[in-house]
Amino acid sequence: MAADPVVAEPVDTMINWDLAARTAARVGKPGPDVSLAEAQQIVGELRQAALTAHPHVQAVTGLSTTPGEGVYVVDRPGWAKANIAAFRALLAPVMVEVQRRNEERGKPGAGSSAIGSRVTGAEIGALLGILSSRVLGQYDAFASPGRLLLIAPTIVSVERELEVVPEDFRLWVCLHEETHRVQFTASDWLTDHLLTEVRALITELMADPSQVADRFGQLLRGLPEVVRGEGDGRSVLDAVQTPEQRRKLARITAIMSLLEGHADVIMDDVGPQVVPTVATIRQRFTRRRAGRGAIDQVLRRLLGLDAKAKQYADGARFVRGVVNEVGMDGFNAVWSSADALPEPEEISDPKAWVRRVHG
Repeated sequence: MAADPVVAEPVDTMINWDLAARTAARVGKPGPDVSLAEAQQIVGELRQAALTAHPHVQAVTGLSTTPGEGVYVVDRPGWAKANIAAFRALLAPVMVEVQRRNEERGKPGAGSSAIGSRVTGAEIGALLGILSSRVLGQYDAFASPGRLLLIAPTIVSVERELEVVPEDFRLWVCLHEETHRVQFTASDWLTDHLLTEVRALITELMADPSQVADRFGQLLRGLPEVVRGEGDGRSVLDAVQTPEQRRKLARITAIMSLLEGHADVIMDDVGPQVVPTVATIRQRFTRRRAGRGAIDQVLRRLLGLDAKAKQYADGARFVRGVVNEVGMDGFNAVWSSADALPEPEEISDPKAWVRRVHG
C-alpha cells in the first residue's frame, strides 16, 4: 500500500523558505576580511560584551532579570536564517486562518502556486539580504527561548567605517540589544501580546488579496513621487492598508517605538559610565545615519524606514518625558500589562500616558 502523501503546511506552500535563505545570502554584501584568529577573537569579545552589559542595564532600568545565556554571534546569512525561522513561526497560524477564510468564500488559497511561493520567497530573501548589512544586532523575542543575535561582520564593518574604538563600540551596541532582552524577559506577557497584534494585522491584510493588489497599484502609479521624495510620504506598507489597518499598525508601531526609544535612552544613560568614547561613537553613528547614499535613501522611503526612525526618536522622547514626570519606577508601570502600553497618540504626549496610568 502506498504511503499517504505528505501535505505541506499552508505557510510552506505560500512561501519558499529555502529560496528566501539562498536569496538573502546572495543579496547580502560580504563582510570585511578577517583572519580565523581575528574572527575567533571578535566572537569572544562580542559574547563578553553582552554579558558585561547586563548588570549595567539592569541597574539603570530597575528591571530584575537573570543574565541571558542565549547570545549568538552570527554572520549575515545566519542572521537572515534566524529571521526566516521567526517569520515562518509568526506566519504559520496566519496562513492557516487565511486558507480557512478563503475556503469558506470558495476562493483558492492565496499564493499557493509554486511560482507564487518562489516569488514571495525571493522577495523576503532580498529584503533580509539588504537589511543584513545594516542591522548590528537583534533580540529575537519570537524564538523559544528568546535569543540575542549579534551580527559580527556588520558590527566590524561599521566600527571600521566610523574609526571608533572596537571594544567601546561593541559594548555600546550590546547595551542597546541587552535592553531589549531585559524588556521581554521582565515582561513575560509582552511576546505573546506582540505576536497576537502582529498576526491579527497580517491576517486582515491577506484576507482579500485583490484589495491589496489594487492598493499596490495606486502606490506604483505614484512611485516616481516616492523616489523623488515628493507626494504624501507613504511607504509600501501604507499603500496596502485600509484606515482601520493603519490604526492597528499604529498601535504596533507605538509598542516598537517604546521598545526602541527605551533601549536608546538606557544605552545613552549607561554609556558614559562604561564606554569611555561614547560621545564620539554617538556623534559619528548619527552622522553616518544621516549621510546615506541616494539608493539607500530610496529604499528607506519605499520601506518606510525613515518614518520608523522618526517614531523611534519619538519613543525616546516619550520615555524621557515620563521619567521626568514620575521617575524610572513610575515609568516601569509600562511593563505591567498590555493596558499600560502607550497608545499611539500618547507617544507624542507623555503626560497623557502619566494621567491615564498613574491618575
